[in-house]
Amino acid sequence: MSDIAEYERRITAALERAGKALEQLSAAQPEDQANLAAELEAERMANAQLEERVRAIKDKQETTVARLEEEVAKLGEALKSRDAEVQAIRAANEDLRKSNAALRNANAQGLADADLVNGAMAGELDSLRKLRAADRAEIDEILGALEPMLTEDA
Repeated sequence: MSDIAEYERRITAALERAGKALEQLSAAQPEDQANLAAELEAERMANAQLEERVRAIKDKQETTVARLEEEVAKLGEALKSRDAEVQAIRAANEDLRKSNAALRNANAQGLADADLVNGAMAGELDSLRKLRAADRAEIDEILGALEPMLTEDA
């Protein structure tokens, strides 16, 4: 029987401790709830700020990508234009080489042909004009690339 009395005493002590803990928990609950609500609101605000930052970064990235895509398209067009100019210069230089070879052959044979001299001169002028146009296009392209940077610094 003494065991039963001991068990009853232990159970009663445990119930008293549980009751005291419950009272403490009940008393602390409104304060804890207020703290938890404040923490939750702070986390919501921090989350909203982070979402806004992510949105701003995404917008900036999309703008940058669009600008770079536009620049790549412009550079592609410039490259196509430059390639056409280079091909025209090559063709003019090839005509000039042929004309000069014919002129050399005529001079080697002692035949001075005014048409050959005129053809060589016309080929050389054509080649120089195409080189000048290519140089001008390159200068315009460089100025076009520098202009946004210069206006941005101003």
